Amino acid sequence: MENKLFIYNTLNRKKELFVPLNAPFVGLYVCGPTVYGDAHLGHARPAITFDLLFRYLTHLEYKVRYVRNITDVGHLVDDGDEGEDKIAKKARLEKLEPMEVVQFFTDRYHKDMDDLNVRKPSIEPRASGHIIEQMEVIDKLLKNGFAYESDGSIYFDVEAYSKKYEYGKLSGRKIDELISNTRELEGQSEKKNAFDFALWKKAAPEHIMRWPSKWSDGFPGWHLECTAMGEKYLGEQFDIHGGGLDLQFPHHECEIAQATGANGKEAVKYWMHNNMITINGQKMGKSLGNFITLANMFSGENDVLDQAYSPMTVRFFMLQAHYRSPLDFSNDALKAAEKGFNRMMAAIATLNKIQASDSSSIKLDDLKNKCYKALNDDLNTPILIAHLFDGVKMINSLAAGSERICSVDLENLKSLYNNMVFDVLGLKEEGSADSDKNELLDKLIAFLLETRNEAKKNKDWASADKIRDELTNLGIRVKDTKDGFEWEITK
Repeated sequence: MENKLFIYNTLNRKKELFVPLNAPFVGLYVCGPTVYGDAHLGHARPAITFDLLFRYLTHLEYKVRYVRNITDVGHLVDDGDEGEDKIAKKARLEKLEPMEVVQFFTDRYHKDMDDLNVRKPSIEPRASGHIIEQMEVIDKLLKNGFAYESDGSIYFDVEAYSKKYEYGKLSGRKIDELISNTRELEGQSEKKNAFDFALWKKAAPEHIMRWPSKWSDGFPGWHLECTAMGEKYLGEQFDIHGGGLDLQFPHHECEIAQATGANGKEAVKYWMHNNMITINGQKMGKSLGNFITLANMFSGENDVLDQAYSPMTVRFFMLQAHYRSPLDFSNDALKAAEKGFNRMMAAIATLNKIQASDSSSIKLDDLKNKCYKALNDDLNTPILIAHLFDGVKMINSLAAGSERICSVDLENLKSLYNNMVFDVLGLKEEGSADSDKNELLDKLIAFLLETRNEAKKNKDWASADKIRDELTNLGIRVKDTKDGFEWEITK
C-alpha cells in the first residue's frame, strides 16, 4: 500500500509524512507505567493511542518493533531528584518487598490492557533489569563532559550541554529562561544548577532499592531508563517515541539531551504525544487524588460513576476524540459512547446477514478512501468513526432492500469493516455476559414479533401496529420481509 501516513511531530510542531529510517522496519518506543498503583483512565489513553498506531502501522504492512517499558525504580515522589522512590514508599506502607509491589501492579496493569484489547508490545523491559545499560550511558556522558559527580551522585550538566546542543527544543524551554527563573533549591545544593537532573543518585541509608556502582551504592535517575532501553532494543536512532503530553518536559526533554550527549546525535525522528484526560477540567492523576481506576470503570464502583462501563465503551470513548485533543470525563459522554459502540456492533451483525445481489448501487471505493484518508491524517479517529457511521446507513439501506450490493462489493465491505473496526480501532465484541444479554434480547424481540405476526394473521391490525410502534419507540426498527421479519437497534 502506498505510504500516505502523516503524523504530528511534536519536535517540529507540524504534521510530517512518516518515512521510516529503515523501511519496512519501524522502531516504536512508548513510556509505560510506573507500577505502584492501579492503572486509571489517564493511563488508558496513551495505551490506546499507541496501540492504535501499532495496529495501523502493522496494517500498512510495516514490521514494527514496539517497546513499552515498565518503570520499577528511580521514579521519585513529585517526579523530582529528591525524596522517596514511589514504589519503595508503597512497599514501606504495605510492609512488602518493592518487587512484590511491582509484580502485583504489573499483573493488574496487564489485565486492564487485555480488557481494553490493547496488544502486547514486542518487548516490555523493566528499568531494574537494565542497570548496567544505564551505567554505560552515564560513562559516555561523563567522558563527553556532559555530566559530573557530586558526593557519589551523578548529574547531567544542562549548561555544558547547551553550549553545544539545544536543550529545550522539544518543550520550547530556553536555557536562558531556566537560568533566570531558577533559585537554589533546598536539598539540591550538590548540583551546579537547580535545573540539572540526576543520572545516578547515591542512596540514603534507609533507601531500599540500591545497586553498587563505581560512584556509590545508589539507583538510576528516572529519565535515564528510557534512553538506555530505547538504544538497547531499537538502536542509537529509531523512528517514533510516544507518551503522554505531561512527559514532554522534563522527561522527554531529558531523554533527548541524554541520547544526544552520549552519542552525538538525536535518537528519535518523530515525537508523538497524546493529550490528557481531565475531570472537571483538571488533569486526572494519582497525585491529585481525582483519578478513576480502570477497575472502577469496569465495575462502576466510584462515586462519580452513574454505572459500570465496559472496556469497549471506554475504548470507543477514547477513540471518539483525536489523540492530541483534551478529553474531559463525563457520564453523559460515556453513555453516548456506549450507544455508539452498540450501534456499530449491531450494524456489523446486520452486514454479516446481507445477501448479495447481481449488481451494486453503492459506491464502496468512496467510503474506503475516506476511511484511509482519515487515518493517514495523523490518526484522525473521530473522522474515521463518522465515516464508518455513514457506512452504517449504507448497511441499513442494503438490509432494507433500498440499495443493492454484488458479491465482490459485499466481501470488500465486510473486509473494510473488519479492518477498520476490529484490526485498526481494536474494538471487539463484548464478553459472555453481554452476549447472554444480547441472546435474551433476540429471544424477547422474536417472541414479540411472532406475536405480532399472529395478530396480523387474525387481522388484529391494532395489536400488530401497537407492537411495531412500541418497538420503534424503544429504538428497534422492524422490517417485514417475504420470509417473515427483520429488526435492528437504531438508538
